[in-house]
Amino acid sequence: MTVSLEASLMSAKGAGRKLLVPYITGGMDQWLDAIRAAADAGADAVEIGIPFSDPVMDGPVIQEASWQSLQHGSTPQSVVAEAADLDVGIPLAVMTYYNLAYRAGHERFAANLYRAGISGCILPDLPYVESGPWRTAAEAAGVEPVLLAAPTTPEHRLPDLCAASRGFVYAVGVMGVTGVRSELAASAVEIAARCKRVTDKATLVGVGISNPEQAAEVVQVADGVVVGSSIVRRLLDGDGPEGVAALVSQYRRAIDG
Repeated sequence: MTVSLEASLMSAKGAGRKLLVPYITGGMDQWLDAIRAAADAGADAVEIGIPFSDPVMDGPVIQEASWQSLQHGSTPQSVVAEAADLDVGIPLAVMTYYNLAYRAGHERFAANLYRAGISGCILPDLPYVESGPWRTAAEAAGVEPVLLAAPTTPEHRLPDLCAASRGFVYAVGVMGVTGVRSELAASAVEIAARCKRVTDKATLVGVGISNPEQAAEVVQVADGVVVGSSIVRRLLDGDGPEGVAALVSQYRRAIDG
């Protein structure tokens, strides 16, 4: 059963809850159990990475995870099919690259996601100004296209971008690829504030949120966080679903204050 990403996050936001969305690369060892563990530990939604051979937004940790997944024989179809077995009571979204949607065809790609119970989709290399056909097909299929607002997004475009985004607004905290950073970039707080001035939708900061302390800092402005590299690192290090649950719990406590 597909759980609406936007409705679920907006309901939690309306109740005063800060939002936590862990990212887990599909096809890794124990990835399905890791998603279940994250849900049990307090995640509000989970972002599933569909591995891609040329992940232009992903840093070393996610690249390593994607390589491991591809070495295991994962395909976009296999990740989506396996995700259909998840019944975790929170929304699921996928993050991958536009070539996969383009090659499959917008309508078929979106329909396959919806049938698997996936309600959101993030395509970070598809610019907003070129995303119209994909957004139309996705929404027709029941999939919410999440759009990214970067620190470089011009002021005149930001209101339209936020209005077009479904699920939530993904505020990119720092220019560059994903990865662990020692300090929270000032741009993370700035882009969250810019988005919140023009939209009432949930604004979540991702990229550059490396530990619970940074998450707690950014949610003083943002509605929540997307956390990827530090979570995936637990799986790469062999800590398994238990390690994922422990870290998600730490993030949960931090943003709850």
